[in-house]
Amino acid sequence: MPSTIQAEQQLKRLMETVVQQGASDLHLSVARCPTIRVDGDLIPLTNEAVLTKKDVQELCYAMLNQEQQDILAKGLQIDFTYELEDKMRFRVNIFYETGNLAAALRLIPSKIRTIEELGLPAVLHQTLKNTQGLILLVGPTGSGKSTTLAAMVDEVNHTRTEHIITIEDPIEYVYQQDRCIINQREVYRDVPSFADGLKGSFREDVDVLMVGEMRDLETIATTVTAAETGHLILATLHTNDSAQTIDRIIDIFPASQQQQIRSQLANVLLAVVSQRLIPRIGGGRIPAVEILLNNDAVSNLIREGQIHQIVNVLDTSLEEGMVSMNRSLAELVKEEQISIERAEAYASDKQTLQILLR
Repeated sequence: MPSTIQAEQQLKRLMETVVQQGASDLHLSVARCPTIRVDGDLIPLTNEAVLTKKDVQELCYAMLNQEQQDILAKGLQIDFTYELEDKMRFRVNIFYETGNLAAALRLIPSKIRTIEELGLPAVLHQTLKNTQGLILLVGPTGSGKSTTLAAMVDEVNHTRTEHIITIEDPIEYVYQQDRCIINQREVYRDVPSFADGLKGSFREDVDVLMVGEMRDLETIATTVTAAETGHLILATLHTNDSAQTIDRIIDIFPASQQQQIRSQLANVLLAVVSQRLIPRIGGGRIPAVEILLNNDAVSNLIREGQIHQIVNVLDTSLEEGMVSMNRSLAELVKEEQISIERAEAYASDKQTLQILLR
């Protein structure tokens, strides 16, 4: 279905509104006004008309070429990036709901911010000096994983002289090569799958691999193997905290292979970085970050299958740079960055949070 000039103009206006209002997302759904997300809250654009089925179809098709339209027709959903006039870049998911098209668009900032600019712990700098091993960034959708990942990849870009390959679905941040060679590969366009991209990288003289998402057994197994064979791997998972992340990786393997993956993970894991974006007092959002570093105690717990005890290591290893989510939230409250109510909403254990706030 060809898009109309009117739909293209409306799409441009809506995207500009996202930027002007400091929003992170734009939602297009039938029978609702276009809606943006600001500081975590959804805000309908009531100055815009309620969208009809035809409106949403035209807005969606205004972003799709013929090949993408065919993919949507066959798969009933599609992920891609959309760039408007070399000014704004969005990660887009178009999907069907109750027989109607809908779309979720996330703004990708043009500038890659540094670890300091994002307010992330300085211990990440030290972690990135490793030339081999696995760094995992975890958290739910919308927690800032992609932004943190981009900051980490770009730090390597500016501080080392190596070959970086990213495997993404879709490509989000676009890197300006500095001291490193950076090749960005998009799943389904440049490579059939994450696992294929990983396997191919072994023949491409890669030093640092960024895996956009570890989705399945094959990708996870290949990622861990890559970390064992002299590569630094940065990867993401949709998990909530360090312990759940390690459990998820182990549990995806058949029972007969779980002891082997425990041993591998104990050897290659460098850090698990779990984050949430919390509404800040006065506006905006700030990250609360849990950092688990793999020391002897953590390695032993992984090998022995005592993952539930990792929280004890987090609570007693502050001097090494480890931070639990509860401690991170408590510090933000003490610094008057976030409210106690917000901290409690994101805390894994409210009683522990209250003790840390004393």
